[in-house]
Amino acid sequence: MPKTLLTLLAGAAALVAIVILLLWFYLSHIQRASRNSKTESPDPSEARRVELPIGNARHFEMEELSLATQNFTDTNLIGEGKLGKVYKGLLQDGLLVVIKKRRRFPSQEFVDEVRYLSSIQHPNLVTLLGYCQKNNLQFLVYEYVPNGSVSRHLYGPGQQLNNDKLDFKHRLSISLGAAKGGLAHLHSLSPTLVHKDFKTTNVLVDENFIIAKVADAALPNFLGRYEIAGPSSLVASDEIFLAPEVRKSRKFTDKSDVYSFGVFLLELLSGKAATESLSSGSNQNLVEWVLSNLDLPNMSKIIDQRLRGTFTTKGMEDFILLIISCLKPSSELRPTMSYVAMKLDQIFEKEMNSTAIMEDSTLTVTLGSQLFQAHT
Repeated sequence: MPKTLLTLLAGAAALVAIVILLLWFYLSHIQRASRNSKTESPDPSEARRVELPIGNARHFEMEELSLATQNFTDTNLIGEGKLGKVYKGLLQDGLLVVIKKRRRFPSQEFVDEVRYLSSIQHPNLVTLLGYCQKNNLQFLVYEYVPNGSVSRHLYGPGQQLNNDKLDFKHRLSISLGAAKGGLAHLHSLSPTLVHKDFKTTNVLVDENFIIAKVADAALPNFLGRYEIAGPSSLVASDEIFLAPEVRKSRKFTDKSDVYSFGVFLLELLSGKAATESLSSGSNQNLVEWVLSNLDLPNMSKIIDQRLRGTFTTKGMEDFILLIISCLKPSSELRPTMSYVAMKLDQIFEKEMNSTAIMEDSTLTVTLGSQLFQAHT
């Protein structure tokens, strides 16, 4: 056989071998993919999950959150809010977190909102750490604040604070942090971010009961139209923090946040939930009573008795006047949050200076006990 023909046959044989090898590889790949599709259940959330950079937010795996909460057992359930059930969790790196869970299909809007809110960080705001979307569930993961909400210590079950942790200066410090670093910071952003759900249960305190952190900023942005009210048990306590214009039109503004902050200050002043009445025979809750008695003599009647002897008369009077200005029925007459923060700062500084003067025994300062005299 001529040498040229042998060369051609050898080349053809090599080509056929290569084609056969490629076909074998392709068919093997198809078979493996087919086996995987049969053994793994399809996950629609995986297909729709958005893997974009999300600022400082972290994408958590479902397995991480399940492990952190012991498969979301009731022992780790710490409450239920508008978004759904709230759990405390311990991540594998030792970080304590709060995990909010709700049933919802994955969505781009959810990821966009996480991206935005996670980028807003301040020492007086509870940090949104990350998110998860899987199995028709959505999760928000926040930092854990050890001592919980102010409401829990003012009037919640057990009232865990001692009187020395409930004094006027502590309450001023908490309100200043919530105003200055919380709402005023949100309102200073461009565009302005309105909290929309500010209330005492959303103001958390650190282990020393001094630093306040505002939680759930713009949480209603995650909610649908029919979720805004939340569980029926939450409606009454939440509605009382809403400004009159919000109850009518559901239009939130920075001034509606100011009204909500006024209700928060009122709870700090009285040590009571705003939904409570002053007496068993009254049909008015605390806010309704105050709105019909917006003057210093009447307002002094509701000062928390645990505050006795811990404030100056001038400091308490200025504090009450600030509450009255925040609770003005007309939004145009209410101050801005930056002004509220400035006034709280002034009151706090004067109270601290008065305490220092008294400790040095260089000047006698009249404490606020006289405000109780007519009512004790």
